[in-house]
Amino acid sequence: MRLSAPRITPLEEKDWSDEAREQLGRSLESGRVYNIFCTLARYPKLLKRWLPFANHVLFKSALPPREREILILRIGWLCQAEYEFAQHVVIGRRAGLSDADIERIVAGPAAAGWDPFEATLVRAADELHRDAFVSDATWQALGARYGVEQLMDVVFTVGQYNLVSMALNSLGVQLDPGLEGFSRWRRA
Repeated sequence: MRLSAPRITPLEEKDWSDEAREQLGRSLESGRVYNIFCTLARYPKLLKRWLPFANHVLFKSALPPREREILILRIGWLCQAEYEFAQHVVIGRRAGLSDADIERIVAGPAAAGWDPFEATLVRAADELHRDAFVSDATWQALGARYGVEQLMDVVFTVGQYNLVSMALNSLGVQLDPGLEGFSRWRRA
């Protein structure tokens, strides 16, 4: 973690406003509210406006879950957002990513063993991170399989998780219990 303690302490459930409780009700029902949401509970108006977009990207985008998670994990790694990366290792595994896939995500688009299209997804994340732009060659390779909505979702997925990575790093959101941080993947 970039910070060993939060800059903004997560708000305990007993201290949530009615507005925060309304936004996080589903998380309460599942029995676990993650540190990111307890931190954002300190700013319920932001949480209310951010959640619909975040939910679109994570649950309703036109991208297949495995491909979405490749993009998210890559931008999380590039931003060195340990919290984001650790959460999405879990989600990525549920979406079908293996540990070998995650090691390739860490290594980048030139890593041995990539499916060519998945390497293109990693390259798109790299280009967006580096240049805030997808090159023509990468765009054309994505467009060979993706329609307009999926192409847009590639850009918005990387952008959303770049934003989230900046917030997590800067706010000092700490790993939730049970998550493994970067130490496992640094050897990759």
